[in-house]
Amino acid sequence: MAHFLTIHQLLEQLRAGELSSREATQACLDRVEKVDDRLNAFISVDAADALAQADAADQSRAAGEDLPMLGVPVAVKDVLAVKDQPLNCASKILGEFNSPYDATVIQKLRAAGAVVFGRLNMDEFAMGSSNENSAFGPARNPWNTDCIPGGSSGGSAVAVAADECIASLGSDTGGSIRQPAALCGCVGLKPTYGRVSRYGLVAFASSLDQVGPFTKDVRDAATLLQVIAGSDDRDSTNVPEPVPDYSAALSGEVKGLRIGLPREYQVQGMDPEVKAATDAAVKQLESLGAEVKEISLPHTEYAIATYYIIATAEASANLARFEGVRYGARLDGADPEEMNRKTRGAGFGEEVKRRIILGTYVLSSGYYDAYYLRAQKVRTLIRQDFLKAFEEVDLIASPTTPTPAFKIGEKVGDPLQMYLSDIYTISCNLAGLCGISVPCGFSEAGLPIGLQLLGKPFGEPDLLRAAHAYEQATDWHTHRPNLD
Repeated sequence: MAHFLTIHQLLEQLRAGELSSREATQACLDRVEKVDDRLNAFISVDAADALAQADAADQSRAAGEDLPMLGVPVAVKDVLAVKDQPLNCASKILGEFNSPYDATVIQKLRAAGAVVFGRLNMDEFAMGSSNENSAFGPARNPWNTDCIPGGSSGGSAVAVAADECIASLGSDTGGSIRQPAALCGCVGLKPTYGRVSRYGLVAFASSLDQVGPFTKDVRDAATLLQVIAGSDDRDSTNVPEPVPDYSAALSGEVKGLRIGLPREYQVQGMDPEVKAATDAAVKQLESLGAEVKEISLPHTEYAIATYYIIATAEASANLARFEGVRYGARLDGADPEEMNRKTRGAGFGEEVKRRIILGTYVLSSGYYDAYYLRAQKVRTLIRQDFLKAFEEVDLIASPTTPTPAFKIGEKVGDPLQMYLSDIYTISCNLAGLCGISVPCGFSEAGLPIGLQLLGKPFGEPDLLRAAHAYEQATDWHTHRPNLD
């Protein structure tokens, strides 16, 4: 039953000698074996390597070591480099490629004693909101396997919600941690841009991407962020700010904390059950002593258009390196141009091709100023909206998603409707803020609903404090899907 534990519960038992890391890791591997054929959260698992790491952790503990995550099994989204493990980004174009090095966050996990195992399913190159764009097939929501788990980090959310691992890492470019966390009923934290190193993260949109944790409760999110945060000279976008003690922020006290409700987020199309659950969550925070007031983010209506110009432009530049020459899959052609065309045609999925084409278009001669440059100016206005709002409030609250999880295949033919799934999460990335999604209820159909809290840049302590206080006053985070 070790796989059902949180990080802090497992560490307590490991330190007391009631459980070994091998037993905990084997429990996770057994759970994957038992349920993942229905969920498709994992693309691959190297059981022998995981157990070898667990044995090494047990030996370290026996020798008197006590690292922050010694012996804790953590699974990884298939967009982070783990040495000698496959790195596919859920795409065909990388073929049998294995990473020759560890991403910085993986190095930090290893230094903290974690057992790093498994490659988690995702939307191809992190492009999607439903995990349906994976070359390995869709991951499925553990609360209803006919439904999507959210994306792009769908597998990371499913693995935590279904207790296939103790915690996981994902990446968030426009909501790809918070949105699947909400739809699967776990905690998902998107750190401030620059808080966590992106070295070893395969880039989708370099000015938006950020690595972050999926966990079973807020205390675990603080623990995992503590491990992966910090400066890194190998990432030029990393900000060398001191890392505070995030666990110390979990005081349970929110009295006097000011929470803003953006009037622009009261949009048509929000599911009534989502509105009711998030309204109740805000009232709960208010009853705990938080001050709630309405605020305005006037440029909100331009966020989706701005995001899909900037993100696709950066994607088209970043994905130019996948041409079948230096690594990955390759199809033969009469000349390099034909080889390149055939390789990319067969290697990239439809959504990735769509975004590359959009991005190439907005960067092309004659359109750069009209689209990309203008989008960057609007992005600045969106960031200024938030910074002005944060002069009045400490945090901003909203639903994480406009609806609960929808059926697999329901929106595949309508990309615009799919893109609107991220309406509440995108602005956070454009503005470089931190954000968290915590469970706050269920729909009548039994699907999870998430509350999103947004904090100012490097405001993770306040974010975690409020999320933890809300979590401790409710029991939504204790609910688990029935997979037995």
